[in-house]
Amino acid sequence: MSTCSTASQELDEPLAGTAATARTWLLLEQPGPWGAKALTSSHLDPALGRALEAAAKGTGVRVALIRRPGRHADLGTPSARQVYAAHTEPGGVWLHSATIRDPEDLLDLDFAALGRGEHRSFDSTLGGRPHSGDPLALVCTNGKRDRCCALLGRPLAAELAASGVEGVWEVTHLGGHRFSPTLLVLPYGYAYGRARAHAVKQVLHSVQEGRIVVEGCRGNSAWERPGQAAELAVRTAAREYAAEALAVVGTRGAAPRWEVTVAHSDGRRWRVVVAQGASAPPRPESCGTSVLGSPAHMEVVQVRELVPTALAS
Repeated sequence: MSTCSTASQELDEPLAGTAATARTWLLLEQPGPWGAKALTSSHLDPALGRALEAAAKGTGVRVALIRRPGRHADLGTPSARQVYAAHTEPGGVWLHSATIRDPEDLLDLDFAALGRGEHRSFDSTLGGRPHSGDPLALVCTNGKRDRCCALLGRPLAAELAASGVEGVWEVTHLGGHRFSPTLLVLPYGYAYGRARAHAVKQVLHSVQEGRIVVEGCRGNSAWERPGQAAELAVRTAAREYAAEALAVVGTRGAAPRWEVTVAHSDGRRWRVVVAQGASAPPRPESCGTSVLGSPAHMEVVQVRELVPTALAS
């Protein structure tokens, strides 16, 4: 069976620079089936879903629904729901959790502050506290958005859960379903595509040690897509895998060409030239449409370490 994910893999479409962008993730447990736009087409009150979308708009916060792997029959309204908030910008990374009974309480959060990396309102409003468990592995399984997410994502989530991996959740949408199975790993916010269970386990083990695996990585959601590609290129060139060692501190230009400055916590800097190209030949970008497209991809043209005298140039 030909799908958008098999076409993408056969054409070797690059993964770097394709992650969804969000400085802060807000995740609400919502069992049961999900529609294509899950915040407004699930068993969550659609009015609440629309209000959450409006509250998050322009703040850097991305709201998603999560559920435990397995069957998703309608079991009624859950008496308690797990909620997570995670900020992914290096130097200020955190992951907090809470248990709530009324999801309407989320509307009392200060979304602008969450987007800036402040967790005070999450803790005070929801009784949140720092997450003390294993890293979260959020596998996209929303088949109503694209069948690849169900065909490939749900078996991956189930396999991880069955093998005893803690912190595994299904999530509504991470973008780029042609890279299925896709997942997001928190707290650091790196996304992965074409994931396999053994590789995910290695990623999670590395995250527990404060390190990032570059293979199969789509980028850090804290950055825009040119920054995602630039940061991964610097990691590879410098062999730097410490999770919070690198940050995107400047981006000049506009599509189709950018100059991205990546800084190391030790003071080193790199100038990275990133170009936007169109993937050829045309291919299905989603299983939900018969239209062929040429999705944009990020190509790293140059990685150059800056010497101190060149930093102002």
